[in-house]
Amino acid sequence: MVNKLIDEIKPFIVMEVLEKASEMEKMGIDVIHLEVGEPDFDIPEAVEEESTRAIQNGHTHYTHSLGDLQLREAIVRYYQRMYGVEASPENVVVTSGSSPAILLALSSIIEPGDEVILSNPGYACYSNFVRYVHGKAVEVPVFPENGFQYSPRAIAEKITDRTKAIFINSPMNPTGNLLSPEVMKEIAGLGPTIISDEIYQGLVYEGKPHSILEYTDNAFVINGFSKAYAMTGLRLGYTICPREFVRPIQKLQQTLFICAGSVAQRCGIVALENCDDDLEEMKRIYNQRRIYMIDRLKKMGFTIPAEPTGAFYIFVDCRHVSSDSFHLAFDILEKAHVGVTPGVDFGSNGEGFLRFSYASSIENIEEGLNRLEKHLKNR
Repeated sequence: MVNKLIDEIKPFIVMEVLEKASEMEKMGIDVIHLEVGEPDFDIPEAVEEESTRAIQNGHTHYTHSLGDLQLREAIVRYYQRMYGVEASPENVVVTSGSSPAILLALSSIIEPGDEVILSNPGYACYSNFVRYVHGKAVEVPVFPENGFQYSPRAIAEKITDRTKAIFINSPMNPTGNLLSPEVMKEIAGLGPTIISDEIYQGLVYEGKPHSILEYTDNAFVINGFSKAYAMTGLRLGYTICPREFVRPIQKLQQTLFICAGSVAQRCGIVALENCDDDLEEMKRIYNQRRIYMIDRLKKMGFTIPAEPTGAFYIFVDCRHVSSDSFHLAFDILEKAHVGVTPGVDFGSNGEGFLRFSYASSIENIEEGLNRLEKHLKNR
């Protein structure tokens, strides 16, 4: 009999779209993928070279469960350089992707019935993580008329004596918007521990990214190498956490994962120390795609309540076409052969919206939007 807890886990709809698209491709149908948040770039050349060098030099064994010390030191230097914050390598735990980092962080602070505050819409998997550790997800609606901005006042109204954490995500998935420094500071002052998902911090095109560590030490930073460095398949992430949680997380890491991949960790050092130019070039290309896609979607009649300034997503209002984003997304996939993500995947307040990803070539984006435009005219 299946664990009842698993039955409560919601499916990640974007993956269902991707899997349906894959089935179509096996049948010989050409599908344009604007649904998935995976960079289409190869890993930086220096990272590729390091992966070979690491194997040749015998870096193929278990590392310390907290992670390779050189990588933890590089992460600390990166945060000091980018945000002017002081952290210790002893507060860093390296994980096999940012998702394990989220799981470990929540597992270390949540007891059954404890509450975690999330935005609605927000990243689809946050609530599933909370449920999995027997916590309760408490949603704070964010609205298109306010650009889907998280309100500290609305968050404060949801805080109870069972609130253990507040999730923030800047740049945000699915909207691509950033929290202002003032809002981050105000949220940090509300009292509960902050879990700050900073996985898209390397991809900001307007304004300056900020880390929650600029405003509080009572926080878990979640970050990794998949998005900014196009290292999705290497599965490398980390958390910077308060000192008292390091040992509990270490014990969980030892039990559940042992350690992150040794070769990937060597690659992470090179990415942080030698790949600034690669990152800037990827950002330049993403920005070209962002500007093009925003312009095309607007001309096609879509409204964009929050024009993205980070990540690689655009969240558009499709209610003039259909208020049922799930069926609309699959209609577009099956008839226009373009993959897009239904807004309802990100919460009830995302219904009536579609998420487009520009983590694909400009040629694919142009072709995908041409197909979509034709489909909508014929629909």
